Amino acid sequence: MHVATWQAELAVDCRCTLGEGPQWDAKNKRLYWCDILGKQLHWLSPSSGESGYYPLDHRVSLATPLEEGGLLLVGENRLSRFDPSSGSVETFCDFEADNPLTRSNDARVDRHGSLWLSSMGKAAEKGAGSLYRLHRGQLTLLRSNLTVPNAICFSENGEFAWFTDTAAGIVMRWALDRDGWPTGEPVPWADFSSVLGNPDGAVMDSEGCLWLALWGAGQVVRLDHEGQIISRVELPVSQPSCPSFAGPNLTTLYITTAQEGFSAAQLAQEPTAGSLYAVDTGIAGLAELPLRLI
Repeated sequence: MHVATWQAELAVDCRCTLGEGPQWDAKNKRLYWCDILGKQLHWLSPSSGESGYYPLDHRVSLATPLEEGGLLLVGENRLSRFDPSSGSVETFCDFEADNPLTRSNDARVDRHGSLWLSSMGKAAEKGAGSLYRLHRGQLTLLRSNLTVPNAICFSENGEFAWFTDTAAGIVMRWALDRDGWPTGEPVPWADFSSVLGNPDGAVMDSEGCLWLALWGAGQVVRLDHEGQIISRVELPVSQPSCPSFAGPNLTTLYITTAQEGFSAAQLAQEPTAGSLYAVDTGIAGLAELPLRLI
């Protein structure tokens, strides 16, 4: 089968240590993403090309738009409301605040306006991570004993969720009930355990295909309904972390990357590692819902 290939180009030369969590704020026409280890919240206005960042006082892995306005920051020990216009931060609730070994990782809003979010060990300790759902302000543990939870995304009709444990290399699919809660056990859907690269962040498009970053392989792959690779995006850096559709027509795929763990020699080879990349796919992403807290 022919696999179409795109080349991603540099969008913002931000060189994050660990770029993560790209999220489109459709109302304010801004893309947000985080440098988890650098404690920064970055933003880009695609229409003007303007970009910048907010310094943070803790590690944050996602900033997602709230139905009421502003953003919710998913942080290493708390969830907080953030007002981009004033810079004010207000704690909403604790998040594994009693466990100094962990931090937040991948997260995404589901088709009910609820947030799935994950934790992992700060040194990727085996089994230290968990997966949660924040539904109408209540945080519920869905699964524990994960190492690096990632690839959280959802089918448009809300029937399925996907996630992976990057360390295991297998993308799992989980059936959901009419209220968006998992039913039964997740099942293996796509196996990347024996190929170059590890499954990281993922996003769904409007055609029901899943775009998955392969950390270490310098690629984002597009998977069909059966989990087979049908196209790929190649990057000039090796550690893509998460893709997200953004822009007026949601046809531009933005990809965060990282330079975490790089030696001086690797940085010399990949000087723009950690920056934001983009490719116009011509395929529309799935419009995501703002988060409902009540």
